[in-house]
Amino acid sequence: MSNIVAVVGRPNVGKSTFFNRLIKRREAIVDAVSGVTRDRHYGKTDWNGKEFSLIDTGGYVVGSDDVFEAEIDKQVELAIDEADAIIFMVDVESGVTGMDEDVAKLLRKIKKPVFLVVNKVDNNKRLEDAVEFYSLGLGEYYAIASINGSGTGDLLDAVVEALPEKEEIEEDELPRFAVVGRPNAGKSSFINALIGEERYIVTDIAGTTRDSIDTKYNRFGFEFNLVDTAGIRRKAKVKEDLEFYSVMRSVRAIEHCDVCLVVLDATRGFDGQVQNIFWLAERNRKGIVILVNKWDLIEKNTKTAKEFEQHIRSQIAPFTDVPIVFISVLNKQRIFKAIETAVEVYKNRAKRIKTSVLNEALLPIIERQPPPAYKGKFVKIKYIMQLPTPQPQFAFFCNLPQYVKDPYKRFLENKLRDQFDFNGVPVSVYMRKK
Repeated sequence: MSNIVAVVGRPNVGKSTFFNRLIKRREAIVDAVSGVTRDRHYGKTDWNGKEFSLIDTGGYVVGSDDVFEAEIDKQVELAIDEADAIIFMVDVESGVTGMDEDVAKLLRKIKKPVFLVVNKVDNNKRLEDAVEFYSLGLGEYYAIASINGSGTGDLLDAVVEALPEKEEIEEDELPRFAVVGRPNAGKSSFINALIGEERYIVTDIAGTTRDSIDTKYNRFGFEFNLVDTAGIRRKAKVKEDLEFYSVMRSVRAIEHCDVCLVVLDATRGFDGQVQNIFWLAERNRKGIVILVNKWDLIEKNTKTAKEFEQHIRSQIAPFTDVPIVFISVLNKQRIFKAIETAVEVYKNRAKRIKTSVLNEALLPIIERQPPPAYKGKFVKIKYIMQLPTPQPQFAFFCNLPQYVKDPYKRFLENKLRDQFDFNGVPVSVYMRKK
């Protein structure tokens, strides 16, 4: 299980620059996913061979620079609850501010590792100025300049050193289906309806479920673990708008499941918070099923479902090959269809295609529509194989991999989907030198 490190601090101290620096370093290598770069406030990185998830809390503060102190305090409290280590960033240019002191006060009380990081230290004068941060009472600090990366190495050495060793969870080999979504979308009710017992207390107050709970479940002769990420919010004082919480709670559940059932409330639509959760699952290359709950509350005509579905698909492009099931937990409508669909997606994700079958199916298509020539050079794809990874990844071996651009990779992905059923599963396409 990977550790979570949260970056906290008031606005404009350079959290995002620092965050992007760490994530880009790794994404450049690992995450060659085509498509739009979304707002990145969450990412995986590694240092000295230790992988961890990094969350930039600043990315979730609602409002502009004059963000209310209360918001920052809430963010910090959430980070304290959820993260394994905390990087508290301050800015040498503005010195110690009242807001920094507030945050430090919260951080001094906790038992988790806290790293005080003084940013924008890019000359000796500023190195001397940084001394005043001792007054925050958090002990030693790390002076860095996230714009050019100086000092970040020592900081990261210390961070990974302090991260707790995650005990490997006893994995039973059962597939794990995580039920995720924003508070009050009906996740717990969905699980109750499936299990047929009030295993969770369901009330109309958002955030009543505490932690993610696993339930063994057997249906259609198929056994799996249902993981309820549980309202994804548990502090009454956390206000509706704090999507940061739902993301933090979802991160762990999503990282450790095989298929995500993304539940959304039909009356609220496929809004930003649900999209964040969707892209989080996509970036972790998990199987995905979208469940539109409370469908009984929508005024319908013959086209309603189709229009709703088209709207969702336009929001999740280019990854549109995702099953969407309209359910009503209240009326127990199509809830078993939802699970059957998840089982199919699970099987699609675990699918292995023989090399001979792959080549027979795709090489003729590629011959008919080869990659466009680049500066007069022709790319010839000779051979295709599936890589031995938990989710579908394919290597296309060719003479000039660097000339194959994203649109053609998407074309190949779509052809893979046409030939073999990968509904609900992100597919990765890599070009390799023959």
